[in-house]
Amino acid sequence: MSKPNKVAIIGGGSWATANIKMLTDNTVNKEIFWWMRNEEAVEHIRRFKHNPNYLSSVEIKLPEQNISTDLKDIISKADFILLNVPAAFLKDALSGITAEDLKGKYLVSAIKGIVPDENQIIGDFLHQHYQIPFDHFLVLSGPCHAEEVAFEKLSYLTIASRDTALASCFANMINTRYIKTIVSDDIYGTEYAAVLKNIYAVASGICHGIGYGDNFQSVLISNAIRELKRFVDTVHPIDRDIKESAYLGDLLVTAYSQFSRNRTFGNMIGKGYTVKSAQLEMNMIAEGYYAVNCLHEVNKQYNVNMPICEAVYAILYKKRIPAVEMQRLAEQLN
Repeated sequence: MSKPNKVAIIGGGSWATANIKMLTDNTVNKEIFWWMRNEEAVEHIRRFKHNPNYLSSVEIKLPEQNISTDLKDIISKADFILLNVPAAFLKDALSGITAEDLKGKYLVSAIKGIVPDENQIIGDFLHQHYQIPFDHFLVLSGPCHAEEVAFEKLSYLTIASRDTALASCFANMINTRYIKTIVSDDIYGTEYAAVLKNIYAVASGICHGIGYGDNFQSVLISNAIRELKRFVDTVHPIDRDIKESAYLGDLLVTAYSQFSRNRTFGNMIGKGYTVKSAQLEMNMIAEGYYAVNCLHEVNKQYNVNMPICEAVYAILYKKRIPAVEMQRLAEQLN
């Protein structure tokens, strides 16, 4: 059997564009396809070789025929399907796709969120609704902002799969001078860590918006990594090092970086914006907003002590006053 070397990126945002750059800058022989919903953006990319809406400085080095709005056609041509749409819109994006269309494909999630209503991480969602075997599922995670990829800043990504040989195969297709890869077998821990760090970044932003300083932020994130560990160890108890970049590293960059949309969203909430006004002004998806509601429901099954997640949930969904809720949280931290 020939080695899988055809990759389809599903999504048209900044992280999808960054993934295109990584794949095309990598020298391993492969064919790359790109699907996005926006026909105008597709036509623009075909003509001018850059995404008009995201990371417009990135040159798109793909043949015109490899960029399309026909999802079924794009999927049919690929071995690896790299999912790169917000979790809240995944069901809609895949609405015309059947389990038969995905049969034999390798599904890679670059989505750092939970599917709303289903309250499932992407691997579980694909397994239940599209019969994707877990051995055909991969997670792409780690501290890696799309904006820094565009600037070719040195970044590290973790590729997780139950089949580490498969993870290594995909890792070899995205390694570049500025992208280093790490292989893991922890699909549950890396997926849930990617979800939780967005919630903690919202908490960090809220605290900054209220006026808490760096000293408190360090305590908040110190507690966040312990909260994250409690949850992933309960959901999927295996031997993992929570200090690795897929866990602690991703949490740190999302909580502190100027490029973090979740931190930005939280900062606006802390300054008094409503959820709707913050979302409209950002014009980008903050996964942590949807994720905290899903995690609140998921944790009813596990009953893990998660005071930071519960504080963010209370502010965003119960409309609690941010300053009051964070003061209450502060009394619980150590």
